[in-house]
Amino acid sequence: MPALAPVAGGAKTPSGAGVQRRARTAYLLLLPGIAWLGLFFVVPLVSLFFTSLQSPTGSAGVYQPGFEVANYVTAISDYWPQFIKSFIYSGIATVLALVIAYPLAYFIAFKAGKWRALLLVLVVAPFFASFLLRTYAWRTILADEGFITTALNALHLLPEGRILNTSLAVIAGLTYNFLPFMILPLYAALERIDPRLIEAASDLYASPFTGFRKVVWPLSLPGVVAGTLLTFIPASGDYINATLLGSPQDRMVGNAIQTNFLQFRDYPVASALSFILMAIILTLVFVYIRRAGTEDLV
Repeated sequence: MPALAPVAGGAKTPSGAGVQRRARTAYLLLLPGIAWLGLFFVVPLVSLFFTSLQSPTGSAGVYQPGFEVANYVTAISDYWPQFIKSFIYSGIATVLALVIAYPLAYFIAFKAGKWRALLLVLVVAPFFASFLLRTYAWRTILADEGFITTALNALHLLPEGRILNTSLAVIAGLTYNFLPFMILPLYAALERIDPRLIEAASDLYASPFTGFRKVVWPLSLPGVVAGTLLTFIPASGDYINATLLGSPQDRMVGNAIQTNFLQFRDYPVASALSFILMAIILTLVFVYIRRAGTEDLV
Protein backbone atom coordinates (compact mmCIF):
# COMPACT_ATOMS: atom_id res chain seq x y z
CA MET A 1 0.00 0.00 0.00
CA PRO A 2 1.54 3.39 -0.97
CA ALA A 3 2.64 5.65 1.82
CA LEU A 4 0.29 8.55 2.61
CA ALA A 5 1.49 12.08 3.18
CA PRO A 6 -0.43 14.19 5.75
CA VAL A 7 -2.22 17.30 4.51
CA ALA A 8 -4.13 20.07 6.19
CA GLY A 9 -7.23 18.88 8.06
CA GLY A 10 -5.78 15.47 8.89
CA ALA A 11 -6.48 13.86 5.46
CA LYS A 12 -3.72 11.92 3.78
CA THR A 13 -2.77 11.74 0.12
CA PRO A 14 -0.43 9.30 -1.66
CA SER A 15 3.23 10.22 -1.34
CA GLY A 16 5.39 11.19 -4.29
CA ALA A 17 6.93 7.70 -4.40
CA GLY A 18 3.49 6.09 -4.68
CA VAL A 19 2.48 8.41 -7.51
CA GLN A 20 5.71 7.66 -9.36
CA ARG A 21 5.18 3.90 -8.98
CA ARG A 22 1.69 4.17 -10.45
CA ALA A 23 3.01 6.29 -13.32
CA ARG A 24 5.70 3.70 -14.06
CA THR A 25 3.09 0.93 -13.98
CA ALA A 26 0.93 2.85 -16.49
CA TYR A 27 3.88 3.27 -18.85
CA LEU A 28 4.78 -0.41 -18.54
CA LEU A 29 1.21 -1.36 -19.47
CA LEU A 30 1.49 0.85 -22.56
CA LEU A 31 4.75 -0.73 -23.74
CA PRO A 32 3.22 -3.77 -25.55
CA GLY A 33 0.87 -1.55 -27.55
CA ILE A 34 3.63 0.96 -28.35
CA ALA A 35 5.99 -1.84 -29.42
CA TRP A 36 3.29 -3.35 -31.63
CA LEU A 37 2.55 -0.01 -33.33
CA GLY A 38 6.24 0.74 -33.74
CA LEU A 39 7.04 -2.65 -35.26
CA PHE A 40 4.01 -3.11 -37.51
CA PHE A 41 3.00 0.49 -38.31
CA VAL A 42 5.83 3.01 -37.92
CA VAL A 43 8.61 0.82 -39.35
CA PRO A 44 6.60 -0.24 -42.47
CA LEU A 45 5.45 3.36 -42.96
CA VAL A 46 9.01 4.68 -42.88
CA SER A 47 10.14 1.88 -45.18
CA LEU A 48 7.30 2.71 -47.59
CA PHE A 49 8.32 6.38 -47.61
CA PHE A 50 11.94 5.61 -48.48
CA THR A 51 10.79 3.15 -51.14
CA SER A 52 8.69 5.90 -52.76
CA LEU A 53 11.89 7.93 -53.26
CA GLN A 54 14.02 5.17 -54.78
CA SER A 55 15.46 5.51 -58.28
CA PRO A 56 15.76 2.82 -60.96
CA THR A 57 19.03 0.97 -61.56
CA GLY A 58 18.29 -0.11 -65.12
CA SER A 59 17.27 -3.63 -64.18
CA ALA A 60 13.56 -4.45 -64.05
CA GLY A 61 12.25 -4.44 -60.51
CA VAL A 62 15.56 -3.35 -58.99
CA TYR A 63 15.86 0.09 -57.40
CA GLN A 64 18.43 1.95 -55.35
CA PRO A 65 18.09 4.47 -52.51
CA GLY A 66 17.66 8.02 -53.73
CA PHE A 67 15.53 11.13 -53.62
CA GLU A 68 13.40 10.65 -56.73
CA VAL A 69 10.56 13.14 -56.22
CA ALA A 70 9.56 12.47 -59.83
CA ASN A 71 7.90 9.28 -58.59
CA TYR A 72 5.20 11.43 -56.99
CA VAL A 73 4.82 13.51 -60.16
CA THR A 74 4.41 10.31 -62.19
CA ALA A 75 1.90 8.91 -59.70
CA ILE A 76 -0.29 12.02 -59.91
CA SER A 77 0.01 12.68 -63.65
CA ASP A 78 -0.58 9.07 -64.72
CA TYR A 79 -3.19 8.00 -62.20
CA TRP A 80 -5.28 11.07 -61.35
CA PRO A 81 -8.39 9.53 -63.01
CA GLN A 82 -8.15 6.57 -60.63
CA PHE A 83 -7.96 8.94 -57.67
CA ILE A 84 -11.09 10.76 -58.82
CA LYS A 85 -13.00 7.51 -59.40
CA SER A 86 -11.94 6.19 -56.00
CA PHE A 87 -13.31 9.20 -54.16
CA ILE A 88 -16.47 9.41 -56.27
CA TYR A 89 -17.29 5.71 -55.84
CA SER A 90 -16.43 5.63 -52.14
CA GLY A 91 -18.34 8.88 -51.54
CA ILE A 92 -21.49 7.58 -53.23
CA ALA A 93 -21.18 4.27 -51.39
CA THR A 94 -20.80 6.10 -48.07
CA VAL A 95 -23.93 8.19 -48.67
CA LEU A 96 -25.92 5.11 -49.72
CA ALA A 97 -24.68 3.19 -46.67
CA LEU A 98 -25.76 6.07 -44.41
CA VAL A 99 -29.23 6.19 -45.99
CA ILE A 100 -29.65 2.44 -45.56
CA ALA A 101 -28.00 2.10 -42.16
CA TYR A 102 -29.61 4.97 -40.25
CA PRO A 103 -33.21 3.68 -40.29
CA LEU A 104 -31.97 0.18 -39.44
CA ALA A 105 -29.79 1.39 -36.57
CA TYR A 106 -32.66 3.55 -35.31
CA PHE A 107 -35.03 0.59 -35.35
CA ILE A 108 -32.55 -1.65 -33.52
CA ALA A 109 -31.84 1.01 -30.88
CA PHE A 110 -35.42 2.10 -30.13
CA LYS A 111 -37.91 -0.40 -31.54
CA ALA A 112 -36.32 -3.86 -31.67
CA GLY A 113 -36.99 -4.82 -28.05
CA LYS A 114 -36.17 -8.47 -27.40
CA TRP A 115 -35.03 -8.90 -31.02
CA ARG A 116 -32.17 -6.41 -30.62
CA ALA A 117 -29.46 -9.00 -29.98
CA LEU A 118 -30.57 -11.13 -32.94
CA LEU A 119 -30.59 -8.15 -35.29
CA LEU A 120 -27.09 -7.13 -34.18
CA VAL A 121 -25.88 -10.67 -34.84
CA LEU A 122 -27.40 -10.50 -38.33
CA VAL A 123 -25.60 -7.17 -38.93
CA VAL A 124 -22.20 -8.68 -38.17
CA ALA A 125 -23.00 -12.08 -39.73
CA PRO A 126 -21.43 -11.14 -43.11
CA PHE A 127 -18.06 -10.91 -41.36
CA PHE A 128 -18.26 -14.68 -40.81
CA ALA A 129 -17.47 -15.04 -44.53
CA SER A 130 -14.39 -13.59 -46.18
CA PHE A 131 -14.46 -10.26 -47.99
CA LEU A 132 -13.43 -11.97 -51.23
CA LEU A 133 -16.14 -14.63 -50.98
CA ARG A 134 -18.84 -12.01 -50.37
CA THR A 135 -17.71 -10.04 -53.42
CA TYR A 136 -17.73 -13.17 -55.59
CA ALA A 137 -21.28 -13.78 -54.39
CA TRP A 138 -22.24 -10.37 -55.75
CA ARG A 139 -20.97 -11.44 -59.18
CA THR A 140 -23.66 -14.12 -59.12
CA ILE A 141 -26.32 -11.77 -57.76
CA LEU A 142 -25.64 -9.12 -60.40
CA ALA A 143 -25.01 -11.49 -63.31
CA ASP A 144 -26.64 -10.68 -66.64
CA GLU A 145 -28.94 -13.69 -66.37
CA GLY A 146 -29.72 -13.06 -62.69
CA PHE A 147 -33.09 -12.06 -61.28
CA ILE A 148 -32.13 -8.46 -60.44
CA THR A 149 -30.75 -7.65 -63.88
CA THR A 150 -33.62 -9.41 -65.63
CA ALA A 151 -36.24 -7.57 -63.56
CA LEU A 152 -34.64 -4.17 -64.07
CA ASN A 153 -34.28 -4.78 -67.80
CA ALA A 154 -37.97 -5.69 -67.97
CA LEU A 155 -38.71 -2.28 -66.46
CA HIS A 156 -36.20 -0.62 -68.84
CA LEU A 157 -34.24 0.83 -65.90
CA LEU A 158 -30.75 -0.18 -67.06
CA PRO A 159 -29.35 2.09 -69.80
CA GLU A 160 -26.52 -0.38 -70.54
CA GLY A 161 -28.73 -3.45 -70.17
CA ARG A 162 -26.52 -4.89 -67.44
CA ILE A 163 -25.17 -4.22 -63.94
CA LEU A 164 -22.08 -6.41 -63.74
CA ASN A 165 -18.89 -4.85 -65.09
CA THR A 166 -20.24 -1.34 -64.62
CA SER A 167 -19.63 1.42 -62.08
CA LEU A 168 -23.06 0.64 -60.60
CA ALA A 169 -21.87 -2.84 -59.64
CA VAL A 170 -18.71 -1.42 -58.03
CA ILE A 171 -20.72 1.05 -55.93
CA ALA A 172 -23.22 -1.67 -54.95
CA GLY A 173 -20.38 -3.94 -53.85
CA LEU A 174 -18.70 -1.19 -51.84
CA THR A 175 -21.98 -0.25 -50.17
CA TYR A 176 -22.76 -3.83 -49.19
CA ASN A 177 -19.29 -4.80 -47.99
CA PHE A 178 -18.84 -1.75 -45.76
CA LEU A 179 -22.44 -1.39 -44.57
CA PRO A 180 -21.81 -2.98 -41.13
CA PHE A 181 -19.10 -0.37 -40.49
CA MET A 182 -21.84 2.25 -40.81
CA ILE A 183 -24.54 0.45 -38.85
CA LEU A 184 -22.58 -0.36 -35.70
CA PRO A 185 -21.31 3.19 -34.87
CA LEU A 186 -24.78 4.59 -35.60
CA TYR A 187 -26.37 2.05 -33.31
CA ALA A 188 -23.85 2.79 -30.55
CA ALA A 189 -24.61 6.52 -30.77
CA LEU A 190 -28.38 6.10 -30.94
CA GLU A 191 -28.45 3.56 -28.12
CA ARG A 192 -26.84 6.11 -25.78
CA ILE A 193 -29.63 8.65 -26.35
CA ASP A 194 -31.95 8.90 -23.35
CA PRO A 195 -35.52 8.13 -24.57
CA ARG A 196 -36.80 10.68 -22.07
CA LEU A 197 -35.32 13.43 -24.24
CA ILE A 198 -37.51 12.31 -27.14
CA GLU A 199 -40.52 12.17 -24.81
CA ALA A 200 -39.72 15.67 -23.58
CA ALA A 201 -39.67 16.97 -27.16
CA SER A 202 -43.09 15.39 -27.71
CA ASP A 203 -44.40 16.93 -24.48
CA LEU A 204 -43.27 20.33 -25.81
CA TYR A 205 -45.53 19.78 -28.86
CA ALA A 206 -42.73 18.94 -31.26
CA SER A 207 -43.80 16.83 -34.21
CA PRO A 208 -41.99 13.50 -34.70
CA PHE A 209 -39.93 15.02 -37.52
CA THR A 210 -39.03 18.09 -35.45
CA GLY A 211 -38.12 15.90 -32.49
CA PHE A 212 -35.85 13.86 -34.73
CA ARG A 213 -34.27 16.95 -36.29
CA LYS A 214 -33.75 18.79 -33.00
CA VAL A 215 -32.94 15.91 -30.63
CA VAL A 216 -32.08 12.57 -32.23
CA TRP A 217 -30.04 13.73 -35.21
CA PRO A 218 -27.71 16.13 -33.31
CA LEU A 219 -27.10 13.54 -30.58
CA SER A 220 -26.34 10.85 -33.15
CA LEU A 221 -23.80 12.94 -35.07
CA PRO A 222 -20.76 11.28 -33.44
CA GLY A 223 -22.05 7.97 -34.78
CA VAL A 224 -22.68 9.50 -38.20
CA VAL A 225 -19.16 10.89 -38.38
CA ALA A 226 -17.56 7.67 -37.12
CA GLY A 227 -19.63 5.54 -39.49
CA THR A 228 -18.92 7.65 -42.56
CA LEU A 229 -15.19 7.63 -41.79
CA LEU A 230 -15.12 3.86 -41.21
CA THR A 231 -16.90 3.41 -44.54
CA PHE A 232 -15.23 6.05 -46.71
CA ILE A 233 -11.60 5.40 -45.73
CA PRO A 234 -11.39 1.65 -46.52
CA ALA A 235 -13.68 2.04 -49.54
CA SER A 236 -11.31 4.63 -51.04
CA GLY A 237 -8.41 2.19 -51.03
CA ASP A 238 -10.38 -0.91 -52.01
CA TYR A 239 -9.46 -2.74 -55.20
CA ILE A 240 -11.33 -6.06 -54.93
CA ASN A 241 -14.78 -4.69 -55.80
CA ALA A 242 -13.48 -2.80 -58.84
CA THR A 243 -11.56 -5.88 -60.01
CA LEU A 244 -14.38 -8.41 -59.63
CA LEU A 245 -17.46 -6.27 -60.27
CA GLY A 246 -16.26 -3.48 -62.56
CA SER A 247 -14.77 -3.09 -66.01
CA PRO A 248 -11.20 -1.96 -66.78
CA GLN A 249 -12.57 1.59 -66.99
CA ASP A 250 -13.80 1.36 -63.38
CA ARG A 251 -10.39 0.75 -61.81
CA MET A 252 -9.67 2.67 -58.61
CA VAL A 253 -6.41 3.85 -57.10
CA GLY A 254 -6.13 0.61 -55.14
CA ASN A 255 -6.00 -1.23 -58.45
CA ALA A 256 -3.24 1.11 -59.64
CA ILE A 257 -1.20 0.37 -56.51
CA GLN A 258 -1.75 -3.37 -56.91
CA THR A 259 -0.83 -3.33 -60.61
CA ASN A 260 2.35 -1.28 -60.10
CA PHE A 261 3.47 -3.40 -57.19
CA LEU A 262 2.68 -6.91 -58.44
CA GLN A 263 2.58 -6.64 -62.23
CA PHE A 264 4.92 -3.81 -63.23
CA ARG A 265 7.14 -4.20 -60.13
CA ASP A 266 7.36 -0.42 -60.00
CA TYR A 267 7.65 -0.28 -56.23
CA PRO A 268 8.51 3.45 -55.94
CA VAL A 269 5.42 4.59 -57.88
CA ALA A 270 3.21 2.14 -55.97
CA SER A 271 4.59 3.53 -52.70
CA ALA A 272 4.11 7.10 -53.89
CA LEU A 273 0.50 6.33 -54.80
CA SER A 274 -0.03 4.93 -51.30
CA PHE A 275 1.41 8.03 -49.65
CA ILE A 276 -0.60 10.40 -51.83
CA LEU A 277 -3.78 8.46 -51.02
CA MET A 278 -3.01 8.60 -47.29
CA ALA A 279 -2.28 12.33 -47.44
CA ILE A 280 -5.53 13.12 -49.28
CA ILE A 281 -7.61 10.97 -46.93
CA LEU A 282 -6.02 12.50 -43.82
CA THR A 283 -6.73 15.99 -45.15
CA LEU A 284 -10.33 15.12 -45.98
CA VAL A 285 -10.84 13.49 -42.58
CA PHE A 286 -9.41 16.50 -40.72
CA VAL A 287 -11.61 18.96 -42.64
CA TYR A 288 -14.68 16.74 -42.29
CA ILE A 289 -14.32 16.30 -38.53
CA ARG A 290 -13.74 20.03 -38.00
CA ARG A 291 -16.75 20.89 -40.15
CA ALA A 292 -18.93 18.30 -38.43
CA GLY A 293 -18.14 19.91 -35.09
CA THR A 294 -18.51 16.73 -33.05
CA GLU A 295 -16.57 17.27 -29.84
CA ASP A 296 -16.28 13.52 -29.26
CA LEU A 297 -14.11 13.09 -32.35
CA VAL A 298 -12.12 16.33 -32.69
